[in-house]
Amino acid sequence: MFGVNRISHHFRDCEFHFHNFGVGFRFHHTFHLPLKPSSFGAIIATTTTTHNRSKCYSSGTPSKSSGEIPLFFDSFSQQEDEREILSDGVSAVAGGVVALGKFDALHIGHRELAIQASRAGPPFLLSFVGMAKVFGWEHRAPIVAKCDRKRILSSWVPYCGNMVPEEFQIEFSSVRHLSPQQFVEKLSKELKVHGVVAGENYRFGYKAAGDALELVKLCEEYGMEAYIIKSVMDKNQFSTNINSNTGSKERGQVSSTRVREALAVGDMKYVSELLGRQHRLILMATDRERFSFSQYKVSAPKSCLLNLAPKEGLYEKCSLLLGEENVMLCRVIIDSKFVHIETDYGGSSDIFGTHNLQYLHIEFGDSST
Repeated sequence: MFGVNRISHHFRDCEFHFHNFGVGFRFHHTFHLPLKPSSFGAIIATTTTTHNRSKCYSSGTPSKSSGEIPLFFDSFSQQEDEREILSDGVSAVAGGVVALGKFDALHIGHRELAIQASRAGPPFLLSFVGMAKVFGWEHRAPIVAKCDRKRILSSWVPYCGNMVPEEFQIEFSSVRHLSPQQFVEKLSKELKVHGVVAGENYRFGYKAAGDALELVKLCEEYGMEAYIIKSVMDKNQFSTNINSNTGSKERGQVSSTRVREALAVGDMKYVSELLGRQHRLILMATDRERFSFSQYKVSAPKSCLLNLAPKEGLYEKCSLLLGEENVMLCRVIIDSKFVHIETDYGGSSDIFGTHNLQYLHIEFGDSST
């Protein structure tokens, strides 16, 4: 049985991150930019082996022919309870459709995976934990704070058939040596999923031996549906400069790597385009590290950060969220040691004090450093 964890929104410590796989399982998702929510009539096409010609199908009728991969093109929309493995041995994802990937950023490409999963059944995002420990990788801050993931997934509800995609994790050490067939067999026989969704460049299995074509073939053998979606491409011209400067291996698809690179240069408009939402930074006060308040400003040590901040500099048109209804316009200044939040409201210290704040939530506008 897999070592499995479900993600809940009841978190205090939000240290959560993924890296590129390197060896073992490697998932590389690429996607087309989505359209508006009204564009739900997807076009499905297939790529074939040399002896099969390309075919088109209406939505919801992917081909079952050998060698054909159903591809969902960019006519898609832009669009937890905690459950463990049940006592009777039934998986929490039994009967569901799992999107396979490395969902660090929860960007617009990841959202497309969730959309397709929701069209085929109860949607789940399936990812691995414990990879950094297995490979000895250095820690790096997550793009999305662990405690903020539920909010983002809930925002996808209008695009996912009024369902909230849930997260499901597998201990990487339990699957790292599985062949492609063994991995699909686990999904079918142990997790009992109804289907899987992946990007067209997806690879899986030990040493990334399996590709999307093999995934479709193996899923058919085990009685599961397999949906392969086409790449969501990054159409921002600035992305070319980012990738040429960093030596990235990206080839134009929306990715978590691009989000990190955009944050590294402080282009918050570009970050918003990739994420499909404004980037939210979350800081948590601890017994050792406290927020400090003055009449117009609150400051927090960078050690309070729960996710990745943009580069040092001044950011205008930001919002400070104090609960669901209290939103204050602000400027954010990030230096080498602190995150400073400045407001134009002279009574800020009184407002902060009455809330006895443990968390600060900052959303960045489209300004750049």
